[in-house]
Amino acid sequence: MSDENSLNAVELATELTIAWLGNQNNRVNAEDVPAFLRTMHATVIELDGKAAPTTEAVDEAGSESEYTPAVSVRKSLGSKDHIISLIDGKPYKTLRRHLSTHGLTPEEYRARYNLKADYPMVAPNYSEARRAMAHKIGLGAKGRAAKSGAAATPAPSPARKPRAKASAS
Repeated sequence: MSDENSLNAVELATELTIAWLGNQNNRVNAEDVPAFLRTMHATVIELDGKAAPTTEAVDEAGSESEYTPAVSVRKSLGSKDHIISLIDGKPYKTLRRHLSTHGLTPEEYRARYNLKADYPMVAPNYSEARRAMAHKIGLGAKGRAAKSGAAATPAPSPARKPRAKASAS
């Protein structure tokens, strides 16, 4: 009977893995599938309560202190149109929202992958397009005018005429 249960755990883990990989939103490299299947099998066994997960499965699933980047740092900055995330290997114009979905700040992301403090969070072309749009609509024009001195002196206000007093007749 125990052989039948282990077979069921293997089948269940395999079916769950196939279903997870069948979802078009989940992109996984072929070399990551066996590790995922092992983790899924260990989780099914653990949930069944028959045995504790193997040490190999715990090492793979529990090694959150070491983060392996999905791509190299050089490749992540290879295009001016996007930055490739070191978390999932997908391209983004800006990483801030992507990082917040993973519960990270830019500083934590840089620390996790040992990046320099000047590692960009926004793609260069996207940044330049936003800058051009801001200049086009006049953002920052007040600051530029004040620095140039053209608008530094306010225009004199027109002199007022004194009011005529109302007579009490």
